[in-house]
Amino acid sequence: MISFVTSLNRLEGVEMTEVNWQKSSYSSAGDGNSCIELALIGTTVALRESDDPRTVLATTPVKLGALLRSIKAGRLDHLAAAPKA
Repeated sequence: MISFVTSLNRLEGVEMTEVNWQKSSYSSAGDGNSCIELALIGTTVALRESDDPRTVLATTPVKLGALLRSIKAGRLDHLAAAPKA
């Protein structure tokens, strides 16, 4: 399960400002580019969008791995399809 930690400054007793966020290698280097950032906080993987850093998703490495494998395999493509008129 992925949990949402919205507008909080702390997760598992750690200050969000002290977390070492890693930017996706697919993101551009310049400012103003939106990208996904990840951080490992204890045994929790935290994810956030750089444009909205106060909203954080929290999950486990195993569950994140399962999600990424599903995305790569195309098993979630139907969720991105345009609705039929």
